[in-house]
Amino acid sequence: QFGIVLDAGSSHTAMFVYKWPADKENDTGVVSEHSMCDVEGPGISSYSSNPPAAGTSLEQCLNQALRDVPKEKHMATPLYLGATAGMRLLNIANPQASDAVLRAVTATLKTYPFDFRGAKILSGEEEGVFGWVTANYLLENFIKRGWLGEWIQPQKKTLGAMDFGGASTQITFETQETIENPRNQVMLKLYGQAYKVYTHSFLCYGRDQVLKRLFSKLLQAESYQATVPHPCWPMGYNKSLSLSSIYNSPCTEKERPSLALNTTVTLVGTGNGNLCTLHVSKLFNFTSCSFSHCSFDGVFQPKVSGNFIAFSAFFYTVDFIQTVMGRSVHLPNDLKDAAVTICATSWSELLQKAPKLEKRLPDYCAVSTFVYLLTTRGYNFNNHSFPNIAFQKKAGETSIGWALGYMLNLTNMIPAEKPSSHKSILYNYWVILILLFVVTTLMSLVTAICLLRHSKSSAI
Repeated sequence: QFGIVLDAGSSHTAMFVYKWPADKENDTGVVSEHSMCDVEGPGISSYSSNPPAAGTSLEQCLNQALRDVPKEKHMATPLYLGATAGMRLLNIANPQASDAVLRAVTATLKTYPFDFRGAKILSGEEEGVFGWVTANYLLENFIKRGWLGEWIQPQKKTLGAMDFGGASTQITFETQETIENPRNQVMLKLYGQAYKVYTHSFLCYGRDQVLKRLFSKLLQAESYQATVPHPCWPMGYNKSLSLSSIYNSPCTEKERPSLALNTTVTLVGTGNGNLCTLHVSKLFNFTSCSFSHCSFDGVFQPKVSGNFIAFSAFFYTVDFIQTVMGRSVHLPNDLKDAAVTICATSWSELLQKAPKLEKRLPDYCAVSTFVYLLTTRGYNFNNHSFPNIAFQKKAGETSIGWALGYMLNLTNMIPAEKPSSHKSILYNYWVILILLFVVTTLMSLVTAICLLRHSKSSAI
């Protein structure tokens, strides 16, 4: 069987086609990624002034799905679209435009022969929890088939999940601590096992919104002069931006100056890692906390514990540090030092190292600095806990993100109750094979003993 999920993120949309054996709907570890497709162009929230274009933008990938899913399976293939922080922000800024975009993508999705099950905006908590479910499902931390075909509840702990998108970032992990804010607690029952999970989604702390907020802080610091130094951009890089491109988001609108929004400012890279850290740290509020302990912005967070998997822009940032900059990341200081090195590298050097990444290249200094501050000062990872974070894009051949967990939930493929303990058909085959092996071994032994006795009597 097949299932399709469109992950409508803030900066782009990705389509995932999943598959699983038709007779094993409630098994685990059997759903895998059949194919994926990146939708060309920006995220659907960017089409607020032209909603029909949001629907049209999905057609190329949906046409690929028509080819990827066998024709006879089309009608039975569930199709979902989940929109995340980009649409959450649009819904805050302009609910009518947000509804119009969802109506437009729904109209397009309904023209395809799949079993369309709806298009909705996920809450930040849903996004965090479904990402956690995906990671632990793929790594068989909930339940798995034993080698005899029986169900096994692995005695492994679940791992935490950290997602870093374009407009928000999420942290989700199982905890035994009291979760002081009920909004951060999710109780799940999966395969008969209860899980108490802490989750929080920080809107405006995704990669693209962080960069906009950083621009705003820099302009403020320089009193909105025509030319502003940018310590997080490399030496030799500069760019002119209109104020409208910085203040067109609910994440920055409170800091909007009284200047006309068509005013242009030129930002000039100065490549100063320490000054960059100072400005990026202003994006967080580490002081106010009405709970026993917080991450930042007054948000309760229990102590991080166990292993974590960090995906999306977390992975891409650390992968850049390791592959392009040739530096390993094991401890917080590795990340800090790498960020300082990126900041100190000139634009021409960076272009030489990674010409294909030109579009995002100027921002790796700021983003690496942000990831360092978020994980250490924000989430409180230290020298002991930081090495427990694995920066990964996939588990096996399947992408880690909320999309698979979302589909598993909506198709009820992770039952709340423990699956019946009867052995699968595999078990019967194993029993027959083992019996055949035992019988063959015994017959061989008997034959060998008889031959040995016969040879001894012949010798006498």
